[in-house]
Amino acid sequence: MDLDAFDHRILRVLRVDGRISNAALAAEVGLSPSACLRRLRALEAGGVIRGYAALVDDPTEALPTVVVIQITLERQTEDHLNRFEAAVKRCPEVRECYLMGGAADYLLRVETDGTAGYERIHKEVLSRLPGVARIHSSFAIRTIVRGRGTS
Repeated sequence: MDLDAFDHRILRVLRVDGRISNAALAAEVGLSPSACLRRLRALEAGGVIRGYAALVDDPTEALPTVVVIQITLERQTEDHLNRFEAAVKRCPEVRECYLMGGAADYLLRVETDGTAGYERIHKEVLSRLPGVARIHSSFAIRTIVRGRGTS
């Protein structure tokens, strides 16, 4: 799907406020409400907008422990990369996964219920992923920015 400047403006606004009304969105991006709604529906139908989510802070629920994990594979062949990526997509514990340039091959973000929960994920999930040579884990101490839209 080819995106123009209006489409990019719509996406930028929605990243910040996914619940904005169509009328307010249209005014923000400089379109009529009907034209804005047509574009929004096309972005959804084209798979550019995959869905909408609520970022929730529940004071009665303990915040998850966030772990950022660097994975280095034994080999970086296309077959090894494809097998790793297919396996990691089946891991619900992995919230995000990025193919990286640099020292590590992949960067993962995992949310778990403390160090005991991470130990289970390390033993039962991460160490069993195909082709893994090294796992380097860093635990987040505090969240500074979360769920911010990008431009």
